[in-house]
Amino acid sequence: MTVDIKAVEGDHAAAEGKVSWQRFQVSYEFPVHFTRSLFDPQNPVFVETLTRLEPDKRHRCLVFIDDGVLTNRPDLKPAVIDYAKQYGDQIDLVSPPIPVPGGERIKNELFFTEDIQQRLVDHHIDRHSFVIVIGGGAVLDAVGLVAATTHRGVRLIRVPTTVLSQNDSGVGVKNGVNLQGIKNFIGTFAPPFAVLNDLDMIDDLPPREKIAGMAEAVKVALIRDSAFFTWLERHADNLVTFAPEAMAHMIRRCAELHMHQIGHGGDPFETGSARPLDFGHWSAHKLESLTHHHLRHGEAVAIGIALDARYSVMAGLLAEGQDVRICSLLEHLGFRLWHPALETTASDGMVAVIKGLKEFQEHLGGELTITLLDDIGVGVEVHEMDERMVLQAIAWLKSRAGA
Repeated sequence: MTVDIKAVEGDHAAAEGKVSWQRFQVSYEFPVHFTRSLFDPQNPVFVETLTRLEPDKRHRCLVFIDDGVLTNRPDLKPAVIDYAKQYGDQIDLVSPPIPVPGGERIKNELFFTEDIQQRLVDHHIDRHSFVIVIGGGAVLDAVGLVAATTHRGVRLIRVPTTVLSQNDSGVGVKNGVNLQGIKNFIGTFAPPFAVLNDLDMIDDLPPREKIAGMAEAVKVALIRDSAFFTWLERHADNLVTFAPEAMAHMIRRCAELHMHQIGHGGDPFETGSARPLDFGHWSAHKLESLTHHHLRHGEAVAIGIALDARYSVMAGLLAEGQDVRICSLLEHLGFRLWHPALETTASDGMVAVIKGLKEFQEHLGGELTITLLDDIGVGVEVHEMDERMVLQAIAWLKSRAGA
């Protein structure tokens, strides 16, 4: 860390007119592992991650597990306990792993946030202890918020268990829960200590969950990597049948692109007005709330991608026919690009999804900034959206779906 304190003379002669500026930079880094059988005692990734800063210390750990994961993998809890026993000189498991609700429920009801925080108090978790969270994106968000705000930040290790959390949210720096129906209204930017992606976890997911996570791969390919988009097209048959090698490559490349944007995009904590990684998300967030989360996040994102791809063509940014190409890939992967909620009207008669533009702007602040497409692999930022054209794009999706 470097500190530069500079006194600047003001316009006034009095000493009170002087201004002192404090400037400092903090470097962040954390490993993102891709492995299998994470809690097999023969796999050293977990214990090596835990001890990477202090190899000779016994580390206190408190583990939270998504209850949906435990339903699919009832052997996971004893596996974590056995792993900790195997490495007892380095791991102090202060409690058996604690189940927490999966899905948006854990983010919608603040009781769960308070309960998780109380567990950290009860077990005397300090800034040199570890919170380990195993689960989908919503669980990572909620437990991550608790870890980031306890003692102003305790060490967090994320073990994402869904396609969406392994290839996108789990490798990011955001945490949060919802309030008053507003997605991620309460949250922090806090990098984790490490992210451990166990690809075996993906095998246990229902097909719908596997497919939903692919939307983020299509999204990041469209805005950052045309070669990856072409790869997705060529391997769509393997992806839709969940071939392990194709799934592993898709997850890793998607994660790498997200990590590169966060690390090298110049605004990891979103202090500006742009969120390029949220291409297709302004309508997706609104669709999630309008459907009371019956639409999975990835399913809503797929619709949002299709909507904004069509809008990009109508706005003269994207070449005619590329919207069809994008929709064809999404449909091949198993997404339905229409939902009646797109036509829901608010009490003032406005199509409700359009209100998502204002809510998207309010969440970040500053001027409205939406990412559209200038080409496959090339995102472009715009600062206004023509509501009439949005409605035409919605009508195009409806007609395409034969609804």
